[in-house]
Amino acid sequence: MRNFKLTIEYDGANFFGWQKQAGRRTVQGEIEKAISTMTDEEVTLEGSGRTDRGVHALGQVANFKMENPIPAKKIKGVLNNLLPADIRILKVEEVEISFHARFACKRKTYRYVVQVGGQRSALDCQFLAFFPYSVDLQKMTDAAKLLIGKHNFKGFCSADTNVTNFEREIFDISIKKVGKKFAFEVTGSGFLYNMVRIIVGTLLDVGRGMLTCEDVKKALDTGERKHAGKTMEACGLYLKKVEYC
Repeated sequence: MRNFKLTIEYDGANFFGWQKQAGRRTVQGEIEKAISTMTDEEVTLEGSGRTDRGVHALGQVANFKMENPIPAKKIKGVLNNLLPADIRILKVEEVEISFHARFACKRKTYRYVVQVGGQRSALDCQFLAFFPYSVDLQKMTDAAKLLIGKHNFKGFCSADTNVTNFEREIFDISIKKVGKKFAFEVTGSGFLYNMVRIIVGTLLDVGRGMLTCEDVKKALDTGERKHAGKTMEACGLYLKKVEYC
C-alpha cells in the first residue's frame, strides 16, 4: 500500500463544498473520481478539513492510499488531465503510510478578501466579498490582537455546529489594505464552523463603529454569539496554507 499527499488549488464557486455528497458536485468527489479512473481502484481522499460551498483553496492538502505502481512524478499530470478546470493539483508527494492530512495538521492559514465601500463589481463577485461601509484599520487591528492566543471561541461559531470543544488557538491575524480591498489572514491550530467568516465580520463591524473591543472581549468571555459580528459571505474565503510541522 502506498500513501500520497496532494496539495490542491480550487475555485469553490461551482461546488457544494469539499465533502462528497450524493448527487452533488464536490471537490472531494471530483478528485476521488479522477484517482479511481487513473488507478482502477476505489479510493478515499482524506482532506485536512472541509471547506463550505463557495469557499476557495490556494493550498488545501489531502491524502489517499492505493496499490497502483504508477510513479509519483506522473500522478500530478495524469490527475490534472482528468480533473475539471476549476481544480488543479499543485504538488504530489509519496509519504509515510501513517500520514493523515487531517490528524497530522498543526496550523492552517485562511485568507479573507473583501472590498470595502464603493460599488461592487459584477466580474469578481464569486471571489471577493463586499462590505459597503468605511472602516478604521487601526480599530480592527486593535480588536484582532484580543483574539490572539488560546480561547473558547464559541461566540465566534455558527449555532448549527455539532462540536462540544470550542477551544482553539489563534497564532496570528494580519490585515492589509490595498486600495479598497482588505485582506485578512488568520492562522490557527484549527477552526470552528464559520469561525473565520465571523472573525472577519466582527473586525469589520468594529472598524465601522458598530462594535467595540469590549464587545469582542464579551464574545470571548461569555461564548455568546450575539456579542460578535455578522457571518461574512463564503466567496471571500480562501484556505491558503496547511502546515504539518
